[in-house]
Amino acid sequence: MGAIPLELPGAVLTHPFGDDVDVYKVGVAAASGAGGTRTGGKMFCLVSQYGDPGMMTLKVDPDRGAELVRDHPAITPGYHTDKRHWVSVTLDGSVDDEQLRTLVEDAYDLIVSSLTARARFDVDPDRFPLAPRRSPHR
Repeated sequence: MGAIPLELPGAVLTHPFGDDVDVYKVGVAAASGAGGTRTGGKMFCLVSQYGDPGMMTLKVDPDRGAELVRDHPAITPGYHTDKRHWVSVTLDGSVDDEQLRTLVEDAYDLIVSSLTARARFDVDPDRFPLAPRRSPHR
């Protein structure tokens, strides 16, 4: 499952909560600090490897999140996150790979859309070009 978030432009894998929780962020500054730790950015996906079968927590639009929780027994309000803006998916196979991929991509898109124009450009300059600068002499 780890490959899906990392396939997205500018996504990075971090471990701020320990080795058993993969935290995927976008908009992360270049490697800096002791040991090359990556700073900043915003989370869009967490994958907990505690227990079996594991759990993925994803950013969602609140209306979509309520619909997912209602329609899928394996999807619950976000574990240890804002219950309106995050959902947790039990990775027991009942949510198929295609739907899981869509949820990851939607979470990513929500977070990228909340970044500054410069940060979006740094993530994917082809998709998010910067507006031309206006001349100060008009």
